[in-house]
Amino acid sequence: MSNIISLIGRTKELFIQDIETSNEKLKEIVSNSSFLVLGGAGSIGQAVTKEIFKRNPKKLHVVDISENNMVELVRDIRSSFGYIEGDFQTFALDIGSIEYDAFIQSDGQYDYVLNLSALKHVRSEKDPFTLMRMIDVNVFNTDKTIQQSIECGAKKYFCVSTDKAANPVNMMGASKRIMEMFLMRKSEKIAISTARFANVAFSDGSLLHGFNQRIQKKQPIVAPSDIKRYFVTPQESGELCLMSCIFGDNRDIFFPKLSEALHLITFADIAVKYLNERGFEPYLCKTEDEARELVKTLPSQGKWPCLFTESDTTGEKDFEEFFTDSEELDMTRFENLGIIKNTPEFDQKLLNEFESEIALMKSSKSWTKEQMVKLFFKMIPGFGHKETGKYLDGKM
Repeated sequence: MSNIISLIGRTKELFIQDIETSNEKLKEIVSNSSFLVLGGAGSIGQAVTKEIFKRNPKKLHVVDISENNMVELVRDIRSSFGYIEGDFQTFALDIGSIEYDAFIQSDGQYDYVLNLSALKHVRSEKDPFTLMRMIDVNVFNTDKTIQQSIECGAKKYFCVSTDKAANPVNMMGASKRIMEMFLMRKSEKIAISTARFANVAFSDGSLLHGFNQRIQKKQPIVAPSDIKRYFVTPQESGELCLMSCIFGDNRDIFFPKLSEALHLITFADIAVKYLNERGFEPYLCKTEDEARELVKTLPSQGKWPCLFTESDTTGEKDFEEFFTDSEELDMTRFENLGIIKNTPEFDQKLLNEFESEIALMKSSKSWTKEQMVKLFFKMIPGFGHKETGKYLDGKM
């Protein structure tokens, strides 16, 4: 972890004090409880699964659609932690499927259900079909699995949100904001807590994870020079989720407090640190063609071609925030964790309209992105979505 921390421009772990203070209580609760982790083979899901596993749970079942990532998770756990006396099993299932419903019906007995499954990429909103899947995964699968948790008598449901749900400007952030509205509705029947946090450094599919692939494949490094982001490490994301799941009151949203340990950094700055650590000096190129050509010769001279450009794609937020002016905060309970306190506010009529309009689109097997954007504006009146006509898939 220390290596990742230095690459994102930090010197220390974020939650070390809160974890140390709470660890005995965490161990006691986890070792006496059963857990279901959904989306457990993604980067955050794996981090959460490890945090639970190492505290010796009575039962830990992990579900994820990615069979390959699940295999790696098990290898990783066996290689790092070994075994537990409790029941540890993984299941390669799609949460939206009949097979998953049958799996829940066959047992379904869990104290804590943690949902880490999500479509998280801004690039997933470029076409109406992937966008519909994003709504299914981020909103409707969440609603379904909460209902199943209620019916099976779970004591707590945790779901990960995103900092991009605070004053959202892209469809991904907006889908998570709408998900939070559905959570509020269900929170009258089960205790629910969630978390908003920053980019997880080097998580699967992220730009930083892409740096590893580019080096391996001898390809140029590309990064925006103008976008600053907060970063947490995978382990910190797991710690934050577990803390919210175990200690969050109903409707609490946990987030990392801003401090000297958590600061904004550009992707280009991280790229420079990353290359320096690998013994390369960044060589700034002016075009994609130049970068692609120079990568054939420069690495042997200890240089690596880079293309650092300003961002002009749809859905990029100029700044990051974990909460809005209208949200009530508890900044005293933990040292490095802030909490947004929520009352069960939701518009039943609006949620019903959202469900019925999406159902109509699906039944006709025909819908446009414009229709969906209009529906999102109806759900979130201040939605800051701007269409630039340019998407990340159109760039190197």
